[in-house]
Amino acid sequence: MGISFIEANGGSEAMISRISALLICVTLVLASPPVTALEGRSRSILVLDQSQSTGPFFLQIFSGLRAGISADASAHTTLFSESLDLSRFDGEAYDESLRRHFGEKYRDKNIGVIVAMGSGTLELVQRWRNELWPGIPVVFGMVDAADYARLKLPNDVTGSILKTVLADSIGVARAVVPDLETVVFVGDHWDRQNVFGSWGLEIPQATAGLNVIDLVGATMVEVRKRVEALPARSAIIYSAIYSDGEGTYFSPAKGFELVAEKANRPIIVAAEPLVALGSIGGPVIVPGLIGADAAKLALRILHGEPASSIPVTMSDAVKPIFNWLQMQRWRVSESDLPFGSEVRFREPGIWEKYRWQTLSVAAVLLIQALLISILLHERHRRANAERESRNRLTELAHANRQATAGELSSSIAHELNQPLGTILTNTETAELILNSPSPDLSEVKEILADIKRDDIRASEVIHRMRSFLRRVPFEDKAIDLNDTVRKVFDFLSVQASARNVALYFEPSGEPIQVRGDQVQLQQVIMNLVVNSMDAMAAIPNGRAVIGRTEMNGGSSAVISILDSGPGIPAEKLNEVFDPFFTTKKQGMGIGLSISRTIVQAHKGRIWAENQREGVAAFHLSLPLALS
Repeated sequence: MGISFIEANGGSEAMISRISALLICVTLVLASPPVTALEGRSRSILVLDQSQSTGPFFLQIFSGLRAGISADASAHTTLFSESLDLSRFDGEAYDESLRRHFGEKYRDKNIGVIVAMGSGTLELVQRWRNELWPGIPVVFGMVDAADYARLKLPNDVTGSILKTVLADSIGVARAVVPDLETVVFVGDHWDRQNVFGSWGLEIPQATAGLNVIDLVGATMVEVRKRVEALPARSAIIYSAIYSDGEGTYFSPAKGFELVAEKANRPIIVAAEPLVALGSIGGPVIVPGLIGADAAKLALRILHGEPASSIPVTMSDAVKPIFNWLQMQRWRVSESDLPFGSEVRFREPGIWEKYRWQTLSVAAVLLIQALLISILLHERHRRANAERESRNRLTELAHANRQATAGELSSSIAHELNQPLGTILTNTETAELILNSPSPDLSEVKEILADIKRDDIRASEVIHRMRSFLRRVPFEDKAIDLNDTVRKVFDFLSVQASARNVALYFEPSGEPIQVRGDQVQLQQVIMNLVVNSMDAMAAIPNGRAVIGRTEMNGGSSAVISILDSGPGIPAEKLNEVFDPFFTTKKQGMGIGLSISRTIVQAHKGRIWAENQREGVAAFHLSLPLALS
């Protein structure tokens, strides 16, 4: 809504208008909400530190504080930072110059909270506060318990007390130096120390039973000379050095580097930035945690919480932190350190350096092991399947041999009857000769020789039959192919003669060695020869079966069985090896199928073809045995 103001002309209407406008303004003011403490508090923080602004300790404090403030996304906060450098400058004149400088510099700045780092800074802030920052709450840090009690702070000053105990550092010295005998104190005068000033009073009790070398306040030249020749079983306790004692000032970090450069014994420190500079470590102050604690307290105040309601607490910014490289140098085991110690700069092991590579290699090895186990399992299953297949093939081949033997039984009986009949006749003749008054013994000897020959002949028939019918596991060994085929032809000679079939075997001119089972290969050849004789049953004369063995290059041999029969119908050439295919009225059709299975088990090949004038030929190729 808008408000209009009319210029005064002395009339009653002008007076009424003025009164109305005044009432509206009063109403708006009364209706406005009250200003909250949060809206009234400036979002700015003035950080005062008593050390050098360029030192690593202050930089880490400020970094921790700034990170804590930046984490608050509720509103923007302005940070002002000042380094008082009280370690190098002191006195009333210097303090007065700082007061005037800050009074002029921040005269127009609306400060919400003052953060004072160090007891010296806190003391000056208390002295200047009523004049420069009246009513502004104060948060402190880096103040030990003795200084906190001495300063007697008002209730609108809060913070965290830092407690460092000399006995803890002595305990670390005993841990890193077995049978510790001597403790060497290196640092500026105790009265110039920020948080280590009370150590001077703790020395007698903390070092009971130890030799003490006190280099506190000594010149840098003397300190470097002494620490270079310390006795065995010694440890150095370093607090802070701000100058060389001869007019040159530097940061405690630089002072430590000068000492560490010459020290021949391990150095225990009390500030985290010094751990990385060559000390073995110790119970150190972590400046980043001090800054973070101050940021939390300052934000609570900026958010409207009165400083008087925030109690002063004990800081937990002291942590046992150690340098792995120095531990290796002084042969200190991690188990010797205080419980909960943090070890830094540890050289990463294989796992830390190559974690992903190690995991990748492990995964590959695991996958390979899994694949190998699967392959071995499959190989085992395949071997079992092959063994089972050979067993079944052996059984099937045995059944086929029995069936073939049944077909040959009449021929076998005839072949046995002939020598047995001859033996009987010769025996009767021998009896007659022996019963005569003057037996002719020479003739009896001839008769006995004939009986022996016929007996051997009958025995060979029985032996061949038993060999053919025996059921044995598959044998993989080197065999003479010429001898194998010859035995089959000899075995079938009687049946061939009974069927009026001439058998001819033409062996290779050179020995042929193949690997396999001799009985099963003989069965294949027998099946082929018997089938050939069956195929010629309708031919009145000229029946003949020819067997040949020959080399087929340098890697295989070929057995050929040829007959003078009518041949195989062209449309049936591709079916003769199929199971249950037969042209016989009483045949089962498994002989050639079994033959093909046996040949394939021997890594060979079998096929059929028609040659000139209808001659049927069966060939089987087998790999040669390696010499």
